[in-house]
Amino acid sequence: MTAPTDSTRVPGQTLNLALATWAFALTFWAWNLVGPLASLYTDDLDLSSNQKALLVATPVLVGAVGRVPVGALTDRYGGRTMLSSLSFISIVPVLLVAFAGNRDSYPLLLVFGFLLGIAGTSFAAGIPFVSAWYGPSRRGMATGIFGAGMGGTALSSFFTPRFVSWFGYTQAHVIIAVALAATGVLLLAMMRNAPGWQPSNQPVMPKLKAAARLPVTWQMSFLYAVTFGGFVAFSTYLPTYLKDVYDFDLAGAGTRTAGFAVAAVIARPLGGVLSDRLHPRIVVLVSLLGAAVAAVLMALKPQPEIPAGIVFVLMAFFLGLGSGGVFAWVARRVPPERVGSVTGVVGAAGGLGGYFPPLVLGATYNEETHSYTIGLVLLVVTAAAAFVFTYLRLPREDRAGQPQRTTG
Repeated sequence: MTAPTDSTRVPGQTLNLALATWAFALTFWAWNLVGPLASLYTDDLDLSSNQKALLVATPVLVGAVGRVPVGALTDRYGGRTMLSSLSFISIVPVLLVAFAGNRDSYPLLLVFGFLLGIAGTSFAAGIPFVSAWYGPSRRGMATGIFGAGMGGTALSSFFTPRFVSWFGYTQAHVIIAVALAATGVLLLAMMRNAPGWQPSNQPVMPKLKAAARLPVTWQMSFLYAVTFGGFVAFSTYLPTYLKDVYDFDLAGAGTRTAGFAVAAVIARPLGGVLSDRLHPRIVVLVSLLGAAVAAVLMALKPQPEIPAGIVFVLMAFFLGLGSGGVFAWVARRVPPERVGSVTGVVGAAGGLGGYFPPLVLGATYNEETHSYTIGLVLLVVTAAAAFVFTYLRLPREDRAGQPQRTTG
C-alpha cells in the first residue's frame, strides 16, 4: 500500500497516534526524573550550583545524542518495535537512579542519570511512526499532537515530588518502572505500523550521511535546538531556578514547573496546526520573537505569582509553538524515506540545545542577588540570532516543498 494522501483517513490513525503520544509522555516522565528532585539531592549531598546543574543536565545528553541512531533504526524496524523496546529498556536506568539515590552517591547518580537519557530518545522513534500514518497536509497536526507527549515533563514535575512524599523515594521510582513495563506490553499488543510503511534495509551510516548532506537537516537542527532545547532546559532546570530565585519548596516548584510544561504542551500541537494552515516559517518567527521578549521579562525578576507566572507561561507557550512549527517544517520539506534519519539528527540537536543552558545557568548564577541575568541575556541573543537567520535565510516554500520568493 502507498502512503496516505491528504484526503484519506486510514483506519487506526487515531489509536496509533494516541498510543505513540502516551509512550512519548511516559518515557519523557522517566527522562525527567532527576530534575524535579534536584533540591532534594542538593540538600542530601550538599551540592554546589555547578554540581546541581550538571546532575540535572546529564540525562539530557544521551537523550539528545541517542536520537540519531534511534531515528535511523526506526526507518529499519518501525516505530512499534522501537517505542516498545525503549519503554522496556528505560526500566533499568529508572531503578538504577533509585539505587544511586539510596546510596547517597553523586558519582552513581551522574552515571545512571546519563543512562536515563535513553528514555529521551523516544521522540526520534515516534515522529517517523506518526508521519507515516498521515498525509502531507495533516502531518503538522499529527506531529504536533504527538509532540504534546513532551507533557511527560509536566507529569514528572508535578507527580514525582509528590510520589516521593506519599510513597517514599524508592517506591516512586518503582511506580514509573511498572508503568513503563505496562506501556511496553500495551504497545506490542495494540500498536501497528502504518499500512504504507516499508522498512529500509539500507545501512544506518549511509542514511545518516545522506541526511547530513541535506541543508534542511542543519537548518531545522539549529531552530529546534533553540525552541525545543529551550523547553527542555527550562523544564529540567526550572525547579532549581524557582527555588533559587523565589525560594519555593520542592512541591511548589514542581507544581509551577508542571504549569510551565502544560503551556508548552498545549502550544506544540497548535504550532503544528497553524503551520498547516499558514506556514511553519511564520509560526517559528513568532515563536522566536516571543521567547526573546519573555526572556527579557524573566531577567527583570517579576514578582510571583503575577506577573511572574504570566511571563513563565508565555515563555513556555512560545517555545512549544516553535517546537511544533519546526517539525511541521521537517515533515513538509524532508523526503518520506529520510524522515527517520533527519528526525534523529534534528531531535538530537534539540536535546543538545537543552543540555548546555542548565550548565550555563549554574555557572552564571549570582548567589548574592539570586539571579540568572547573564544566562537569560544569552538566551535573548540566541533567540534573536535564530529569528534573523529564519527571516533572511529560510524561504517560504509551497506545499510541495519548492521555495517561493519572500521579502526575507
